[in-house]
Amino acid sequence: MIHHVSLGTNDVKRARAFYDLVLGVLGLRLLQEDDKSLDYGVATIMFSLETPVDGKAASAGNGIHVAFVAQGPDMVDEFYRMAVANGGSDDGAPGIRPEYNRNYYGAFVRDPDGNKIEAVTHSARRT
Repeated sequence: MIHHVSLGTNDVKRARAFYDLVLGVLGLRLLQEDDKSLDYGVATIMFSLETPVDGKAASAGNGIHVAFVAQGPDMVDEFYRMAVANGGSDDGAPGIRPEYNRNYYGAFVRDPDGNKIEAVTHSARRT
């Protein structure tokens, strides 16, 4: 079982401005912060952004992404819209991904540091 996932950031304030809005769409909130990290979750920390402990610049890993559960396609769409409107960039617009399965509806974005994140639901039906 995974306790939490952390991604690197070079600017904690910029990351907070982005993730407070984007993760808020999915029901996650900032639980803890300091000048080097942000910790999001519901009741416990599930996702963190941190400046690298080795003092080097953070960089996005090739092939790494974090997928967040969405309650339906409308939530995926809002996650994507909020991300792109607030400093993120498109890395796969909302839509069905039949290569995964016929009900897989997801959207991929890059955060301001270049980290790849996704919102996904396995209920392709619209509400």
